[in-house]
Amino acid sequence: MHNLTYLQNRLDLILKRLEDPRFLRNDGLGNEIGFWLFDYPPEYEVQVRQHITLLVDKLEKRSRRFACVNIFQMLIGLLESRGLLERTFERERQVGTDTLRKTLAGPLSQDKVARYMTEHILPEKQEFVILWGLGSAWPLVRGHELLSALQDVMDKTPLLLFYPGTYSGQDLHPFGLVESRNYYRAFKLVPEDGKTA
Repeated sequence: MHNLTYLQNRLDLILKRLEDPRFLRNDGLGNEIGFWLFDYPPEYEVQVRQHITLLVDKLEKRSRRFACVNIFQMLIGLLESRGLLERTFERERQVGTDTLRKTLAGPLSQDKVARYMTEHILPEKQEFVILWGLGSAWPLVRGHELLSALQDVMDKTPLLLFYPGTYSGQDLHPFGLVESRNYYRAFKLVPEDGKTA
């Protein structure tokens, strides 16, 4: 079912959805926070990144106020701001990736990542926020943990996370393989049937 044509058809619906006044006002969500996911098969990461570049270009030409954040680049910025980037590289060489992840659990706690992000993008001044690059930042950043941390700092600004994996509407599965804890408050931006209403 998941082939490139199918994915492209879903990608092509994103711009219309982002510009829908109901999306921008979080209409129809009840009291739920306006967090949205666009899940995709991770083997199409390159195509999704190319589409994000085109999407950003179109949104900028239409003078939309938004922030587009590469999560991996944001982590680099956070480590640089704390003078930890070079030490992180050295530590990884010494102890390996798994131990490094435990070492960085404090400096890269999801709450600190969320605060750092919002200090730089100022969500209250944006119509919406787009996050991508989760696959490069995983497992230092996990989708459900980051979204949970962002709930407290995003206020009412809609957020879209491009998610390399599957989202059932209740369960997040990174890369379509890894079991993950549930995250219930996100909505699919473009459901499998392509309907956005």
